[in-house]
Amino acid sequence: MAIGKTELAQKVAEQAGLNKAQANRAVDAVLETISDELSNGGEVRLTGFGNFRVTKTAARTGRNPRTGDAIQIPEGRRAAFTPGSRLKQSVSGSQGGSSS
Repeated sequence: MAIGKTELAQKVAEQAGLNKAQANRAVDAVLETISDELSNGGEVRLTGFGNFRVTKTAARTGRNPRTGDAIQIPEGRRAAFTPGSRLKQSVSGSQGGSSS
């Protein structure tokens, strides 16, 4: 089951002893800080959790799905996330080393 921002803020409030408004502001501040740093071409490293960074995509030729015509797709940038070791272990349920 996926949780949304509201549920995330509620869990933050419970774990950090904050009220809902404070937790919402904290979650908003974290997300905005990550977005701002990526917008500026930076990287956000959360040790054990993972790294957020910007990757470049190369220009390429694609296909219009309706017509099948070739179209040029310009180079671009996209956000990427690489999970850290503790997150990998948490997800895999293993207590030992990583399996990737």
